[in-house]
Amino acid sequence: MKVLVSDNVSLDLFCKNPMQILEKSNKGIIAVLKNNSPIFYAITPHLLKKIFDLDHCLLQHDTIQQKIIKKFSMHPEWTPDKDFIRQAALWGIMLTEEISKSELASFISYWQAEGCFFHHIQWQQKLARSLQKSRSIICMSQKKRDITYIPTPDQTTPSGFRGK
Repeated sequence: MKVLVSDNVSLDLFCKNPMQILEKSNKGIIAVLKNNSPIFYAITPHLLKKIFDLDHCLLQHDTIQQKIIKKFSMHPEWTPDKDFIRQAALWGIMLTEEISKSELASFISYWQAEGCFFHHIQWQQKLARSLQKSRSIICMSQKKRDITYIPTPDQTTPSGFRGK
């Protein structure tokens, strides 16, 4: 990366009055030198704000682009689309309630550790299948029989069988 530096200033001179030196810089960046070698760069607050604004703009653009084009690994800021439940239905996965924060956090933390790369739509499909599976397990565990129950047979003889 090429750094555009307008001025080179010695460390001693910079330490005497850093704000005045920064204000006089043309491009907002100053290389601070010691023994004619840069030891750090100083940036004006105005230029720093421009850099962060640009970085924020690029990050938003990249996020939109990732959802459309690129494969990416799972990250903490990932969220499914607003019409996720409808999309899941189109894939044949009927989800009756919205995704909870804990379900999303669990999904993200699992796939972050795996380090796999998928398209946004593929991540959503994985999430839908994961929710379908985990919710069906919960439903099945609620319907399980009591294994401690011991049935007692009645003492009647069905018709067609010989009695005592």
